[in-house]
Amino acid sequence: MYDVAIIGAGVIGCSIARELSKFDLKAIVIEKETDVASGTTKANSAIVHAGFDAKPDKLKGKLNAKGNLLFDELSEELDFPFKRNGSFVLCFDKNDLYKLEKLKEQGIANGVPNIEILDGDKVREMEPKISDEVVGALYAPTGGIVCPYEMTIALAENAFSNGVEFKFENEVKNIIRKEENFIITTDKEKIEAKVIINAAGLFADKINNMISEKKFNIIPRKGEYCLFDKNVGNMIEKTIFQLPTNLGKGILVTPTVDGNLLVGPNAVDIQDKEDLDTTKEGLDEIIEKAKKSIKILPMNQIITSFSGLRARTETDDFIIGECKDVPGFINVASIESPGLSSAPSIAIMVKEAVVGILKPERNERYNPIRKGIIKFREIDNEARGKLIAERPEYGRIVCRCETVTEGEIIDSINRPLGAKSLDAVKRRTRAGMGRCQAGFCSTRILDILSRELGIDKTSVTKFGKNSNILICKNKEEI
Repeated sequence: MYDVAIIGAGVIGCSIARELSKFDLKAIVIEKETDVASGTTKANSAIVHAGFDAKPDKLKGKLNAKGNLLFDELSEELDFPFKRNGSFVLCFDKNDLYKLEKLKEQGIANGVPNIEILDGDKVREMEPKISDEVVGALYAPTGGIVCPYEMTIALAENAFSNGVEFKFENEVKNIIRKEENFIITTDKEKIEAKVIINAAGLFADKINNMISEKKFNIIPRKGEYCLFDKNVGNMIEKTIFQLPTNLGKGILVTPTVDGNLLVGPNAVDIQDKEDLDTTKEGLDEIIEKAKKSIKILPMNQIITSFSGLRARTETDDFIIGECKDVPGFINVASIESPGLSSAPSIAIMVKEAVVGILKPERNERYNPIRKGIIKFREIDNEARGKLIAERPEYGRIVCRCETVTEGEIIDSINRPLGAKSLDAVKRRTRAGMGRCQAGFCSTRILDILSRELGIDKTSVTKFGKNSNILICKNKEEI
């Protein structure tokens, strides 16, 4: 019997798991994929929004700025990359400057500090690549950038180290209420829990609708992106938005914490929750709109494109709270933007709800500190020499584009909740994320995974399930 079962191991589920690990609770995270951060979390804008976009009476407005201000401490404790680079919302028409004023007023109401409106000349003084058409901008210095999957991995590892269990490749098929508890049936087993937290992202509606009479429907909203090489990652310093529309915050141009340049997303409502295809029309759209923000967009430096899905509902707000008709069942659904930015404050809100229900004691053994994988590319030559002397595998470069060593890949596999696929290694080390997009290193990573996991090379997958890299050995009959 578990005290709490969290369904979903994205940034929301793992944030909640870490918060609950501060208490003496038997908790489990149930995830249908083979790794954390496998859904919406792995493909988004990676922006920590300042908090001026949402209406103050919505949960988005109440939680964003609060969550934003928690990132410095989280990043320090959990050793994941985060930078307060600030953000601009650009205005291209003097007749629209009043919209910046409205955003500023909204931001102040939401608790966003130090926001101000600047004229076009001041904006270009701070960011010389900004378009000459810009007549003004809202400046929010607390805006930031983060690596969402590294953050989620860090949260999960810390939660695990503090006693939270994780079960992967367990898809929830049914939930029933049994007296005061719940029976969760997955495709592998039955799990009993006193409290359920539904953090299932795009599939939160499916989970809710299994148990509650109050139904809702998640509408996937696709956003496509282009990622540029690190050669042009320093073109701009701040995150550049355009005035938002009813479909979202518009096309952004931003540096990433890893040194790339990112452009996107568009916003297209679709039906298929598995559809991550990119389209020529979608990519052309984001490129054309991004060119409005900055003077020159270096098209010859694009190294990849991708898409992500946002989990939205018609409420246009987060759905967070205990179901009135199902005591002990807590929804954390419709967590679209600014969900990543709000994740720390969402986790606190849910933790308070759980504590109110179960009234647990504090976990006296709780340790908030987690140390990440050593990044060989970020240490100096003296430190590299010492590291290689202690562990020779750090002297063997596997991913040339990102300077990732065999030592880092081994650590990514053997640490808590370690990598079991090529994508899992990539998200933990960046091996395969450079300009050649794994063209050079994937075979070597496959070899290391096979060796470290003690499995045949034909059993190594790209992302789990039926994504095997190799079918058979040379000249072997299929």
